Amino acid sequence: MSMTVVVTRNASDRIRGFLASSMLEVGPGVYTGSSLSAAVRDRIWGVLEAWFPPTDSSIVMVWTDKKVPGGQSVKTLGVPPIDLVELDGIVLARRSIPDEKPEGE
Repeated sequence: MSMTVVVTRNASDRIRGFLASSMLEVGPGVYTGSSLSAAVRDRIWGVLEAWFPPTDSSIVMVWTDKKVPGGQSVKTLGVPPIDLVELDGIVLARRSIPDEKPEGE
């Protein structure tokens, strides 16, 4: 069992209520579980996937995982899309930068 953290952005009240019933909300949209088993973590993620709306919201779950580079695993739902990339044994989050128009165009 390890510490699990879930961070939400623009999540529905249903999702926020569910997370608050199973984890401690330590800040707006930030939930922690100090000793969730892998089975409980997977069940929570299954509910989040089933209830996740295709809107401008996102959910990130992070937990300690000694079997992966960097020692933590990450799951994401929603926007912004993030690519997880291993570089020299460290997992980095990469996202594309939108094209900017020069001023005056």
